[in-house]
Amino acid sequence: MRGFALGYERLCRIVLLVFVVNVAFVAHALAGLVVVGLFPSISASYATYRTWALDADQSWGVRRSWTVFHRAWRDDVVSANAFGWPQILVVVLLLWDYFLANSNAMGVLGIAVSGILLLVNVLVLLICAVSWVVRSNFDERPWWVIRMSVAMVIARPLLTVIVAALVVTVSAAWIKWPGILMTFGLSVPIFLIVMAVYSFGRLPGMDAHEDAR
Repeated sequence: MRGFALGYERLCRIVLLVFVVNVAFVAHALAGLVVVGLFPSISASYATYRTWALDADQSWGVRRSWTVFHRAWRDDVVSANAFGWPQILVVVLLLWDYFLANSNAMGVLGIAVSGILLLVNVLVLLICAVSWVVRSNFDERPWWVIRMSVAMVIARPLLTVIVAALVVTVSAAWIKWPGILMTFGLSVPIFLIVMAVYSFGRLPGMDAHEDAR
């Protein structure tokens, strides 16, 4: 019974953490008028969850969660935007190419091109998702972070499948229960991606297997 109570308390604290991070995400994104505040909020969310995952005492309250998020956001406004906006540009261009490939009748060639572009889009989105975790863990240049993220997506197929499955599951949950999106926003998939990388990514300094030893 005591084990159940402790597990329930831990679950409640995780739910509180995810909710607080979402509130902080929205507040700080708006503080930066979205254009300036969005990517620092994404970066701060990843950084907050990484810090929590590595903390020996994970019984964080509202104040601790908000403070860690705010400090990460404040210290990363410029570099997070420099890292995030080029990613958005690449993703938009690839999605536009995919749209064009499906909007024009090109026969068998069009189907092949569409399939290749779909695969490329999925891989790029997965690389972008993982890259923010890598970036939160290493103080390296953007190109180094992207190369490491590409290597992880290719060399860690289990991690790649798990991250893809989590994103699909969360998206389906948002469609079926919109209240989850309204209450927890992007905080849920970011938390799950960080936990997936922590558990299966084998990143130096952020590896659940090393911490368990």
